[in-house]
Amino acid sequence: MNKLIALSEAVSKFVDDGDIVYAAGFTHLIPFAAGHEMIRQGKKNLTLARATPDLIYDQMVAAGCAKKVIFSYMGNPGVGSLRIVRSFIEQGKLEWDEYSHFGMITRLQAGASGLPFLPMNQTGATSLEDVNPNIKRIPDPFGGKDVIVVPALNPDVAIVHVQRADSNGNAHLWGIIGEQKEAAFAAKKVIITAEEIVDESVIRSDPNRTMIPGIVANAVCHVPFACHPSYAQGYYDRDNEFYLSWDRVSESVEGVKTWLDEWVLGVKDHNEYLKKLGEDTLERLKVEASYSEKINYGKY
Repeated sequence: MNKLIALSEAVSKFVDDGDIVYAAGFTHLIPFAAGHEMIRQGKKNLTLARATPDLIYDQMVAAGCAKKVIFSYMGNPGVGSLRIVRSFIEQGKLEWDEYSHFGMITRLQAGASGLPFLPMNQTGATSLEDVNPNIKRIPDPFGGKDVIVVPALNPDVAIVHVQRADSNGNAHLWGIIGEQKEAAFAAKKVIITAEEIVDESVIRSDPNRTMIPGIVANAVCHVPFACHPSYAQGYYDRDNEFYLSWDRVSESVEGVKTWLDEWVLGVKDHNEYLKKLGEDTLERLKVEASYSEKINYGKY
């Protein structure tokens, strides 16, 4: 079944106001283009869930898309605070739930497994238990020490960016693997954005790299450079200059809105965003090829 559609259509069709949206990806493969499209379409009252909220959630909160954030660790990586999200939380303008990284992954795993909750070992982050009533302790039924339990997380929509996918939604991703698989299997709907759309034979040639199978994908969108200013392993590097400059832009909501007016609302789509970004920037972020060794799957 061909699921290849434009990103604007996917967001319009599968993301509704009030949804829980999980933008997956750890360090790289962060789906900025999809977040920008939600801003353009004026999505409202979203609960934004993500293990490590990146600049995209600063942008979406400033744009008025979010009523709540669910996260583990929050910041402008390597630079400082997510100024907008933090200020909204401190002013009581944004609901929030915080977990440890493993707590977030465990919630998704429970959701993907069809379970109401899952246990995990006690952690050093006991203060999270004081502020988050969803983190509970229960006795070990086999007589050991108490365990932590967290509720399942089943996002209405998961957005996963990958290096390549076929038109049916079977997707390869590599590099640092985050919670993409768990988020996709836990979610009710899944939007895949991909650097490349390839023939099914390419995906079948390396089945162990197929982290997301087409059976869970609702839409596949061809969106090169969808991660900028994040990176996609093997395709382009992280735009560190952008992350540094964002610390200044985000000193005020007005500063972010000015940026959004120019770079998100002021362009038609992600293609126009890339044109505005310019060839010099895209060239600067290119990476040299470095291929893994071939493996032999065998044929019978």
